[in-house]
Amino acid sequence: MNPTNSTTSTPEAANQNTINLGTLPEWRLSDLYASLDDPVYKTDMTKALEHAKQFSDTYAGKIEALATGNTGAADLFKAVQAYEALEDLMGKIMSYAGLSYSTDTSDPVRGKFYGDAQEKITAASSHVLFFALEINRLNETLFNALAATAPLSHYKPWLIDLRLEKPYQLEDRLEKLFHEKTVTGQGAWNRMFDETMSALRFSIDGKELAIEPVLNMLQDSRVSVRRAASEALATTLKANARTFTLITNTLAKDKEISDRWRGFEDVADSRHMANRVEREVVDALVGAVRDAYPRLSHRYYKLKAKWFGKTELDHWDRNAPLPQVEQKVIAWEKARDMVLEAYAGFNPQMSDIARKFFDEGWIDAPVRAGKSPGAFAHPTVPSAHPYVLVNYQGKQRDVMTLAHELGHGVHQVLAGKQGALMAQTPLTLAETASVFGEMLTFQKLLTETTDAKARKSLLAGKVEDMLNTVVRQIAFYSFERKVHLARREGELTSDDLNRIWMSVQGESFGPAIKMHEGYEVFWSYIPHFIHSPFYVYAYAFGDCLVNSLYGVYEKSETGFAERYMEMLEAGGTKHHSELLKPFGLDATDPAFWQVGLNLIEGMIEELEGM
Repeated sequence: MNPTNSTTSTPEAANQNTINLGTLPEWRLSDLYASLDDPVYKTDMTKALEHAKQFSDTYAGKIEALATGNTGAADLFKAVQAYEALEDLMGKIMSYAGLSYSTDTSDPVRGKFYGDAQEKITAASSHVLFFALEINRLNETLFNALAATAPLSHYKPWLIDLRLEKPYQLEDRLEKLFHEKTVTGQGAWNRMFDETMSALRFSIDGKELAIEPVLNMLQDSRVSVRRAASEALATTLKANARTFTLITNTLAKDKEISDRWRGFEDVADSRHMANRVEREVVDALVGAVRDAYPRLSHRYYKLKAKWFGKTELDHWDRNAPLPQVEQKVIAWEKARDMVLEAYAGFNPQMSDIARKFFDEGWIDAPVRAGKSPGAFAHPTVPSAHPYVLVNYQGKQRDVMTLAHELGHGVHQVLAGKQGALMAQTPLTLAETASVFGEMLTFQKLLTETTDAKARKSLLAGKVEDMLNTVVRQIAFYSFERKVHLARREGELTSDDLNRIWMSVQGESFGPAIKMHEGYEVFWSYIPHFIHSPFYVYAYAFGDCLVNSLYGVYEKSETGFAERYMEMLEAGGTKHHSELLKPFGLDATDPAFWQVGLNLIEGMIEELEGM
């Protein structure tokens, strides 16, 4: 699609036009395929199905014989190359289908296109499931010898990661059954959530709005607007509570069945394995953050209530802008320049890569009816390039979101050189690049802000963002743990879910936030609970890690930026301990997390002194 001005008839677009955001770009997916009926897409889909079947015919049941031959490493290397090429092709097809769908999830044509693609690619990938399973059945001595022998040693990081999954893999036919049923199981419930959420409308002052502009109103300078937005959210979410409760129950049970069959002990162990992070490291992070609630979130919200002349804040005021501070609308071009200049000040290559997203149609920015809410960076595949989706509405937080997603995008471009099997970074480290991009942008804005009130507002906004990234996400993690553990004992009612939500939110907010009736259903719009169970702690991991990284950056004289870019280029080829070693950081040390938490506390102390 070509960049267009966001001037359509929807209330969301009308609001954007009124506040003059400028020309908001829509992404150009033709870099993947020209259209939903592109003959190249159809050819690639046919090719994926045929190549998957050919791969199975060539290698299924033969990996051990191949590996034990005189040229085992070379023969297996060729097989992995063919497998990687197929993964790239299937990934390109599904990337296009998914991005087209997220452009307008209310469009039944796009919905069918996405659903058909899922079914066909699931069928194709089921033919190649055997490959990883047979590799993992090789005995340890042979496996290690092959992984260390050229040319197969190129894929050693992928092979090592693959080996971690061995204890949890099932017999081939069961794996195939689990895989094929994702279309009618987890995938179907995810799609139901997305389409339901995109179709919801929230009534405010006679207008029917989608969720994204309503959530944006919670940051409005007028308390009447914030309260109206919160009450509209509560009304509509309550009316749909049975649907969201059913989705949550079904997906939690689906995960429990999978975990039980595979032998995962803890409800979050499968996520830890996918993140290549030890349970003890996550437990240390969670414990450190929860212990810090009183000196971070409780302390800050008490201070903010004081600024508002209150002893406690209503929940709809939690992210409100500071009183008596002008809230400027930031036009799109200004936001772009802020981020690119901040990136350039750190490393010109980082800015050059980010600029491509603007110049080459890799960003979709306007709020539209049916568009996926929130923001994301989609890596697509190494043979193509990433795309970024935001719902830009001109607030300072929108600029930080743009910086965040472009951090992902830069990371994905740099890691692409590792190929389809090794480019993907575990979530914990993926969030590092995005949060670091935010920090660079914030520090540049702070340095350039001389007005005392504006500086206070900027610093308060950053503290709130960090609390939302660290404290709130750990509270989300606690909520998920309690939900999944309780689901093992039986189905949960909406009241059960509401009760768990209120308990963890109350613990994290502290006494200075008053949660009114209606807030108890706000768990139901959080997409991470649906799409990626236990994803959320990765944000806290990334934020605390970035705080430590930035501290190293401020003290280092030379070489930091180069080491940082090398870390991003590594993609998924190295464990977090190996990636952080050049910076003198160790996430396995319980004291490590205190460095990041102390930085947040220091900012709160600075605000208390203003």
